[in-house]
Amino acid sequence: MESRRNGGTVLRGPARSSDVVHAGVTVVLLFAVWYAQALEVSVGKVNHLEAMNGSTVLLPCTYSSCIGIKNLFFSWHYNDNGTMIKLCEAVIHIEGVEPNVKIYHPRVDFVGSTKTHNISIRLWNISFEDDGEYICFARNPKEKYRNHSATYRLYVVDELKVVDNTLTVIIASVVGGVIGLIVLVMVLKALILFGLRKVNEKNKECLVSSTGNDNTENGLTGSKADNKATPKA
Repeated sequence: MESRRNGGTVLRGPARSSDVVHAGVTVVLLFAVWYAQALEVSVGKVNHLEAMNGSTVLLPCTYSSCIGIKNLFFSWHYNDNGTMIKLCEAVIHIEGVEPNVKIYHPRVDFVGSTKTHNISIRLWNISFEDDGEYICFARNPKEKYRNHSATYRLYVVDELKVVDNTLTVIIASVVGGVIGLIVLVMVLKALILFGLRKVNEKNKECLVSSTGNDNTENGLTGSKADNKATPKA
């Protein structure tokens, strides 16, 4: 749709709407590309651990970024019923340079390495008071200080649960027995067929030999009796 104003043409309606749509799509695509390159923080596929009271545990956390890092800030916190208790913090200035980690908990060690993008910590001699959520936090200035975090859940118990594998063992035994029986039947079948084939071959040899002898003795066509001269009258 268009209208004329002072000798010119002004676009309205569908044309202007199309421009808005194109601009919106462009913004969405740019945002998607930027988001795909953003920093990611992960505690792994399994985000929880059950450990015995008095043991030492590893609290895993790694980071990755397609656009690289510079002065990456990271920290660990323990969520004590809504109160965040800081365990450690540090700044990774550039890739490959190990950070100077500040530890705020007497039983916490930093065991990560920038060479593997690892910012994990170790918690010594855990107690029931250590049961709860641990938050790994990171912020990359290259992303306008956008915040990223991942949560790891620690369960502290008196003793680890013993997994009853009886049903699994029974199923495995039954399956193994069935497979063994099938293999045995196949082997026996092959041996029987082999034996029958050998018997058939011997029977054929005996039949041919027996037929040849009868022809020679009875003087049939093709036997030695045909080679005798006819008596003269």
